[in-house]
Amino acid sequence: MDLPEETPKSEEPIHSEETFPEEPVLPEDFTPIGDLTHKPRSRRRRTQRMLVLPGADERAALLDTLARRAVPSFDFFLFAFFCGVVLGAGYLLDLKMNSLALLLLGILLAPSLTPWVGITLAAITGSWRFFFLTLGGFLVAGVLVFLTGGLAGLAGRLWLPLPTLFQADIRSHLWWLDLFVVALGAALLVISFVHSEQRPVLSSTLMAYGLFAPLSAAGFELGINASYPWLNGLLVFLIHLALATLVGGIVLAVLHFKPARVSGYFLPILVGLLSLAALFIFTGLTASIRNGITAVRHIEPTPTLLSLPSVTLTPFPTQTLVSTLVPSATISLVPSLEPTPAYAVINAPSNYNGANLRTEPGSGQLLYTISNGLIVQVMPEIKNIGTVTWVHIRWNNVEGWVLQSVLTVTSLTPTPVPSLTFTATP
Repeated sequence: MDLPEETPKSEEPIHSEETFPEEPVLPEDFTPIGDLTHKPRSRRRRTQRMLVLPGADERAALLDTLARRAVPSFDFFLFAFFCGVVLGAGYLLDLKMNSLALLLLGILLAPSLTPWVGITLAAITGSWRFFFLTLGGFLVAGVLVFLTGGLAGLAGRLWLPLPTLFQADIRSHLWWLDLFVVALGAALLVISFVHSEQRPVLSSTLMAYGLFAPLSAAGFELGINASYPWLNGLLVFLIHLALATLVGGIVLAVLHFKPARVSGYFLPILVGLLSLAALFIFTGLTASIRNGITAVRHIEPTPTLLSLPSVTLTPFPTQTLVSTLVPSATISLVPSLEPTPAYAVINAPSNYNGANLRTEPGSGQLLYTISNGLIVQVMPEIKNIGTVTWVHIRWNNVEGWVLQSVLTVTSLTPTPVPSLTFTATP
């Protein structure tokens, strides 16, 4: 018996509309913060080019990427060593010739100072572990620059007796223009590091000039002669580092980088206070403010009431005086010796025309350029502008101020000349 054939099942119609589940299926490693490293490159560039990041998720993802780029690498220490060697050679050859080109080459060989950005980034976000990691790497690079400068100074002892170390002395003093360069370099380095994946060459070079040049000069002066004021170079390095860290932290705060927890605010506050303290103490601002307040207190006079005596007129009889003596004028010589003044010889570097005589210490008006070998009279007034010492002198009946480093004490003293005092004796 034949079974009836089964009726073929009709196929379900194909609908043109697709259906989606009500909730998306997320991967297991998905996090709501996200990761900029897995985002399209174009989107990462658009995010980094924005002056202020749009949201917390974007900032958190970018922070992880920046932290990885700021970790010191082997190349960072290698180029720091080369930078120190060339800078030390530049200060060494300055004993015999002008070596500005060699010093500039040493600055250009400096590594990219992204670990310093890591220090500032860790401080503003309150990350203690990352702060000590980047700070330790940056200090190791600084020690390499300092030691190579010291070795160059030891080699410079072959040039004894030594002339004035002009370039090393200049880099070991504080200048307002250098402070501006460091602040500008710090701001540009932070902005370019956050908003670009390329190596910030110009801003990093400005920072290397402000940090590594005085550090190498301090090591060079210590190596060549421990009696030189080599600590001035270290103080300039600390002042520039404090200023750069303060400016970099302010720029990152403007870009909305901040600690994730309330307890993380302790680190940025601590670093900010230490930076401000270094700027006020080492630059002499604290002493200037204190002296100004003290001067105001002493200048203000205490009002006193003066009582004038009453004048009483008393008539006297008229008297006639008859002169019976003939006055004789005699001249007596009374010698009075003036204190012997101090004298010094102008001893500026040979590649300069001489010493600049200014009306005021620092940025005063230029009066004359006194040639080397001329003897000037040293006045007792001395002023310190930052770490630079200015001396009040007199030359050719003109008084002004010159750097202390261009003066060499001389034993030439003029013979005291007695002055005549005429006294009339009747």
